[in-house]
Amino acid sequence: MHKKLLSEMVKRQIEARGVKDKNVLKAMREVHRELFVPAKMHGSAYEDRPLPIGYGQTISQPYIAALMTELLELKGNEKVLEIGAGSGYQAAILSKLAKKVITIERIEELAERTKKLLKKLKYNNVLVIHGNGTKGYSKEAPYDAIIVTAAADKIPYALIEQLADNGVLVAPIGPSYQQELIRIRKRKEKLETDYHGGVIFVPLIGG
Repeated sequence: MHKKLLSEMVKRQIEARGVKDKNVLKAMREVHRELFVPAKMHGSAYEDRPLPIGYGQTISQPYIAALMTELLELKGNEKVLEIGAGSGYQAAILSKLAKKVITIERIEELAERTKKLLKKLKYNNVLVIHGNGTKGYSKEAPYDAIIVTAAADKIPYALIEQLADNGVLVAPIGPSYQQELIRIRKRKEKLETDYHGGVIFVPLIGG
């Protein structure tokens, strides 16, 4: 385990750039990113950039994973829905900050691989579902928080519908070459949106 590299990553890439939530910083220090990237990428695991994880997908840049997590304002008793499980890195971080995490992955092989990895690492409060993330997962709705780790032109209606009253949704919105990170709060069926800078994510694909 590269504990020193992990500690430096949190200090220089995340804390230094303005992420302040102590629980988020603690979770980022506890989740070893190298475990969620292919073996050949281990040497790059703590660099401040997304990395390929196979199937045309990426693991998020550590700072963006931390920022999106902080924007959810988790207190520990929430049920969280993640759209785009990827390698399971974001779900592992969320699992340390929420009561239950449901994460959806459209690529079956990736979903299976991630399910096995999270089980092996004993992230027992994470449920990995193979499915179409644009439809959410109504079986476990409503959700206190929803995080979308792929970009779309607009938030799928199903996700807004499955967000609890006073719930928070964080997602990248915009075309493939550049998106804006947004946070939506749902209050008595009204949506309040704030904006948190430019990002680049793989596209959100339905069906």
